[in-house]
Amino acid sequence: MLGNVERISVSPLFVGRGTELATLVKALKRAGEGQPQALLVGGEAGVGKTRLLEEFQCAAGDVATVVVGGCLEVGAEGLPYAPFATMLRRLHRELGSELEAAAEGHESSLARLLPDFGEAAPESHDEFARARLFEHTSLLFERLAAERTLVLAVEDLHWSDRSTRELLAYLIRTLQQARVVILGTYRSDDLHRRHPVRPYLAELERLRTVQRLELRRLDQREVARQLAGILRPSVPDRDLIERIYARSEGNPFFVEELAVSYQQCPRGLSESLRDLLLVRAEALPEETQGILRVLAMGGSTVEHGLLAAVTGLPEQELADNLRTAVDANVIRPSNDDDGYRFRHALVREAVSDDLMPGEASRINRRYATALAADPALVCRDQFTARLADYWYHAHDAARALPAALDAGREARRRNAFAEQLGMLERAIELWDDVPPEVLGAVRAYDWAEETYPACACELGTCADGCDRLRLIDVLAEATVAARLSGEHDRGLRFVKRALRIVDERREPERAAWFLMQRGRANRYSSGATVAADIEQALRLLDGRGPSAVLADTLNRRACDGMLGSTTREDLDTARRAVSIAREVGARSTELNGQLTLGMLHAAFGEYQQAASILDEIVEQANETQDVDLLCRIHINLSSYHQQLGRAGEAVAAARRGLALVRRNGMAAYNGTIMLGNLAEPLMYLGELDEAGQLLEEELFGAGQDAHLDFLQRLRGELALLRGDHTAAAAHLAATGGSRTAWQPQKFLPSSALAIRIAGRTGRFAEARQTLSAVLDRGLTPGHEREIWELLAHAAAAEADAYGLPAMEPGRARTLARIREAAADLPRGLPLFAAWARLVEAELARAERRDTLADWLAAAEALRVSEQPYPRALALLRAAEALAVAGERASASAAAIMAAELAERQGDIQLVQLVRQLIERARLRPAEAGEVAAAPVAAVDGVAEQGAPAFGLTRREQDVLRLVALGRTNRQIAAELYISPKTASVHVSNILAKLEVTGRGEAAAMAHRLHLVPA
Repeated sequence: MLGNVERISVSPLFVGRGTELATLVKALKRAGEGQPQALLVGGEAGVGKTRLLEEFQCAAGDVATVVVGGCLEVGAEGLPYAPFATMLRRLHRELGSELEAAAEGHESSLARLLPDFGEAAPESHDEFARARLFEHTSLLFERLAAERTLVLAVEDLHWSDRSTRELLAYLIRTLQQARVVILGTYRSDDLHRRHPVRPYLAELERLRTVQRLELRRLDQREVARQLAGILRPSVPDRDLIERIYARSEGNPFFVEELAVSYQQCPRGLSESLRDLLLVRAEALPEETQGILRVLAMGGSTVEHGLLAAVTGLPEQELADNLRTAVDANVIRPSNDDDGYRFRHALVREAVSDDLMPGEASRINRRYATALAADPALVCRDQFTARLADYWYHAHDAARALPAALDAGREARRRNAFAEQLGMLERAIELWDDVPPEVLGAVRAYDWAEETYPACACELGTCADGCDRLRLIDVLAEATVAARLSGEHDRGLRFVKRALRIVDERREPERAAWFLMQRGRANRYSSGATVAADIEQALRLLDGRGPSAVLADTLNRRACDGMLGSTTREDLDTARRAVSIAREVGARSTELNGQLTLGMLHAAFGEYQQAASILDEIVEQANETQDVDLLCRIHINLSSYHQQLGRAGEAVAAARRGLALVRRNGMAAYNGTIMLGNLAEPLMYLGELDEAGQLLEEELFGAGQDAHLDFLQRLRGELALLRGDHTAAAAHLAATGGSRTAWQPQKFLPSSALAIRIAGRTGRFAEARQTLSAVLDRGLTPGHEREIWELLAHAAAAEADAYGLPAMEPGRARTLARIREAAADLPRGLPLFAAWARLVEAELARAERRDTLADWLAAAEALRVSEQPYPRALALLRAAEALAVAGERASASAAAIMAAELAERQGDIQLVQLVRQLIERARLRPAEAGEVAAAPVAAVDGVAEQGAPAFGLTRREQDVLRLVALGRTNRQIAAELYISPKTASVHVSNILAKLEVTGRGEAAAMAHRLHLVPA
């Protein structure tokens, strides 16, 4: 999977400890200000305490002197003062004579810690000698801290001796004015109830200056980042991430070990890791180890009553052995104190792997027998799954298969589709090993879904035994479960096996149903079109009469049209699907068809019909409790509202949908598109932080590969708004090669982003090429908002490219094509009419014939948009025109409003453009008070002879006109009858007033702001 590339076992990325590192850095800063700090950092073995300390040392840099000493595990308690001896030795090597000077007068006492100070003076070994040692040690550190901030770190306090603990506590209490940070780390999982460090830590925590940090395990996203660092340059796939996260439970050390172990034995544990995990368990009495072996086979947590029933031990004997294991920190009481679990899943795995051949199946049979006899030994909601698991691992196929089917049904009722899939896979695996009499007794309790043909019999001719469950039925259930849990590749395997089994002539409906499942799986995994499977299914169903599978197939054909080149024929197809579904009583299929019909009406601009249908099905769908249908409704509703510019309603619909997805474990099925449908309107409204968090969250596993390009495009838009053109271009490039590129909902916004990036970075030829590619493909109904926005950005790029010789060829044709496309677009909605105004104004600017009235009209029309950006842009253009006309008060008001809207949008570059205008035109916020709410009223009041634009004198305006025409200083002097030196002075003044760096930039600005005639 990962190739023969040499790997490191420690990730170069420091993951998941940003908050804790920030706490340590803040403590260091406070200590530097004379406020001594003490911090205790705890966590289980391998959770990253040492790595945090190492990163803190790097962060401290030259700010502080950091010394680390570790306690040693020797005997019942560690070596006395070992960490302080280590710290002093390191200080001596680093500071040399400075340390000796600080110890002056107390060398004989301190020699007890560091022999380098000389010979320890003979004195009585009593509490007074010990007190002097503590006092002199404190004084030593206080003197050293006078010249620097000092960090004293004691690692592994769980192995500390009493003397070390007491000296550490003394230093914490007495170093009250020194620039000192004292750190202590300990393993929380080693602190059993009678461990001497437990009361010691509790005592220290009462001190005001002591903070206690407990390091948690990493979550799945953090594990993914850690693995990416370990396996670099390879990229870990989602399956590997999920497996390592599940087995490591987020412990960073185990993540590192498993990353290496997977290359040696992908499904097991390496010998070194297994030995490490078994160290504590193997030190326990043999009888206790025997109970641990039984416990390991019972699951992640085993109830006390169930364990007692399986072991058959007397209550007191069992309790004594369990207490021994708890005290050794091999197992822990469960969270509800009703059972036991191993301290880490890998310890349980290591104990299980250590069982003798046949021992595991025998123990599982004992569990299954005990649970079958008394189901009350476990919670009701766990009974079927636990029983199925025990029978499966007992290798009793005849009992395991019915139990797995029951557990799968129970999981489906709770919408736990991934768990249902796991049980159905077991049933398929066991099918051929189950005796025929057992299979004959298994009855279908529920069919895969509403459209699945219940049997192959002709209507009204069902015979006895028709309801018997067959392998093909289990494959159908597994196919649906795989789809709903996002396991599309596994679903395809079930479909392929089913299509090899099913007879198309005898069971055409069932064959058609599996063909549709194949198309859906391909669509979700890669975005491929399903047209071929749809047409094959319709040929099989031709002449067969109405059925749920026919209604579903017709609905899928209409959906395929809706995602591509929509036609009126798709409306008729959707109506037929609804009619057939209603006729055969397929309620969910009927509502799915109505949803498709409503969205098609919206695509053709028939918004009243669309709204009526959509409002009706939202209420009705809740009655079906069909989560697949409900998810599809929320996806389409959010898209519908976003298409109409109702971003607030789109956010609300997407939030409900995302909550539904997460609640039902369907993130891998449609989590990607739901995340995108929420992030997009949030960005539209300027909620960039929340949108960014959502897009970051997806990075490690929201599923649906077919829509990952959607999220990449959104990340590109977010980067562009934040002014990072390089990242925006990288994210846009990552959308390339998507097999969903044929969908207008994908290529239109991606093309608009490409045009914006090209326009903002001066690559105007690329912007034009992108526009031409879109127009050459043709524009389809249902995407008017995206098309209007794309045309506006394309027209703006052409306007910004005005005057560039390289862009002149083809310019007129490009502007004409934009006009032609705009002329064919509907303007019935106020939002579309507003975008049309902006497109017209940009086209006029591209020809240098735009007026103030154009921009003010566009700004006024765009009040209907919930998105701040387009109105901010129109107001910026209006402010530019007002500034050129000398209307400073109106220009100030327009600029201020533009700045506020641009900041609300989070568009850094647009904010910068507005601020540049304010500075260059020398606008003043106070002047805006002369204009009321908006500068629209200023249109009629603009004087032909206003104040000089941007402070330019008449002569400077004449010079600027010639600069824009490309004249040299000598040519300007000849034309204006002035000396070349005077022309040079005028040019310098112009550059200063316009705040530009060269003649080319001044010429471009002059054209853009109409400071010179076109």
